[in-house]
Amino acid sequence: MFSDAQTIAEGKVLNLTVFGCAIECDDTLPKQTTVRVRLILPDYAQSLPVEEAEVRWVQGNRMGLQFHKMERAADFRLHGFVWDRMVERFRTIVQDGLSTR
Repeated sequence: MFSDAQTIAEGKVLNLTVFGCAIECDDTLPKQTTVRVRLILPDYAQSLPVEEAEVRWVQGNRMGLQFHKMERAADFRLHGFVWDRMVERFRTIVQDGLSTR
């Protein structure tokens, strides 16, 4: 979910890093718009709040957000979530590589 002064909308996160994300949504916003974001991650019941993010690009029904400001606890949680996914991906790559030998 994301919002600015005039809009509240939902979208699907396509790519998530500790620096930002890409979102597919019906209601994109203009570049350089400042928004608040609430990410629903599968690791926790509560949403992860991003106090300030900026729309950096828009392509059709997708837009890229750069995170600028979030609480320390949310930042730690985001870093942990992204790290865990990277480790899982690395393990999959290593296992696939070993199984093809």
